[in-house]
Amino acid sequence: MGKLTATAVKALVKKPGRHGDGDGLFLEVGRTGAASWIVRVQKDGRRRDIGLGSFSKVPLSLARDRAAEVRAQVETGLDPVLERQKAAGVPTFRVAAAMVHAEHKKGWKNGKHRGQWLTTLQTYAFPVFGDLPVNKIETGHVRDVLGPIWLDKAETARRVRQRVGTVLDFAVGKNWRAHPIDMRAVAKALPRQPKNNGRFEAMPYPEVPAFLQSLRERTSMGRLALEALILTAVRSGEVRGARWSELDLEAGLWTIPADRMKAGKEHIVPLSPEALDVFRRAKALRLADCGLVFPGLKRGRPLSDMTLTKVLRDAGRTETTHGFRSSFRDWAAEQSNMAGEIAEAALAHAIPNKVEAAYRRTNYLEKRRELMGRWGRFCIIQEGKLVHLRRL
Repeated sequence: MGKLTATAVKALVKKPGRHGDGDGLFLEVGRTGAASWIVRVQKDGRRRDIGLGSFSKVPLSLARDRAAEVRAQVETGLDPVLERQKAAGVPTFRVAAAMVHAEHKKGWKNGKHRGQWLTTLQTYAFPVFGDLPVNKIETGHVRDVLGPIWLDKAETARRVRQRVGTVLDFAVGKNWRAHPIDMRAVAKALPRQPKNNGRFEAMPYPEVPAFLQSLRERTSMGRLALEALILTAVRSGEVRGARWSELDLEAGLWTIPADRMKAGKEHIVPLSPEALDVFRRAKALRLADCGLVFPGLKRGRPLSDMTLTKVLRDAGRTETTHGFRSSFRDWAAEQSNMAGEIAEAALAHAIPNKVEAAYRRTNYLEKRRELMGRWGRFCIIQEGKLVHLRRL
């Protein structure tokens, strides 16, 4: 028989402290007046306090029943907290990550990102805490995942940290965790990473014409796609996903739909004669019943980003494909007197000033057509000589 009574308990909730009922059951009253039931259990020399619920929701008789159940579980070797989690449906990190991926992937435009998001967690996080319930993952777990790759694979480590945080924030939103992980504490427990200016390595623009000349020595889908990327200054995903239905070769225009653009807005690319030549050479290799301009080896699938990177590496270059956008931007700044917003529009960069963005209605199409024409003539070596342009 317990020491407490229902009447006595009502009086005790006004007195901060722990009030024992016997057999390890306590009513714990905080200084703010909040009261809850806990049971203290001991097994193999280890003592644990396990919560049984709020006093306002759990009467004395139910608290005694729950305490008896917990003691019985401990005696049979079960973990009462894990058993409660199973009953409550708290998922493991692995299951929660799959749920987050399924919900979020529809909003990701980048197919490569969709594939890598879960893969990075499978590779680095799952072996450490993939099978732990999401409410049992602590700062130390996350630190131990990041530690081995924090310096050697800095960018990957940052992505893993962000994705782990997303899953645990999702768990908070689903009431599976009380609080998110403090990622600042995780970072402080790791060594300082070398500073990175965040820029993609770019080929100096004076070297682009000679590189393009070497690119044309052989024909492949990867080489054609890279040549098109350079001459149009678009992103890798935009050129790899290009479809014949987007191209008007007669008008010299390529209309990239909003759902394939980073900013989510339709982008019209004026095609220089040099760029048109690339697309016409690609058309000569067009596969039947394939809408992609630059298809990959798998039927109906575009080239992979690594295909374009391999073309660069085979040529002995260390730059990135994205870096050619910087090559174009540097050329435009140094070799033309066109306003910077023309080049920025050619790169489909968002206008940082929200007021200016709200009032700008033009896409500078005709000025961009002139600029891209100059870029095309600069890039292509004709009759063994570089084409030198006069300033616009």
